[in-house]
Amino acid sequence: MAKIGVIGDAQSVLGFKAFGLDVFPCNTTEEAVHKLRHIAKEDYGIIYITERFCKDMEDEIAKYVSVKTPAIIPIPGVDGNYGIGISGVKKSVERAVGADILFGGDN
Repeated sequence: MAKIGVIGDAQSVLGFKAFGLDVFPCNTTEEAVHKLRHIAKEDYGIIYITERFCKDMEDEIAKYVSVKTPAIIPIPGVDGNYGIGISGVKKSVERAVGADILFGGDN
């Protein structure tokens, strides 16, 4: 069975441990990139990453777009929502459907 991991600052990710997810607190983007590379080679089906780190890891995360696993999913952290997660959903829907059916071009 595939595991689920969460990468981000300690305040944002430690609560996920209560749900049985593997958490990987990081202090810097470089540390988050290193951790992503390491756990992506293991049996992780989903890896959540706080948007704070995602915004600086676009090139690294792009490497996993075309692979089946792990799915890399941005989540808001304690410092707020950067809009990266919803932007990714919008792009995926546009690729699948061929049009912006979610926001009508507003976002």
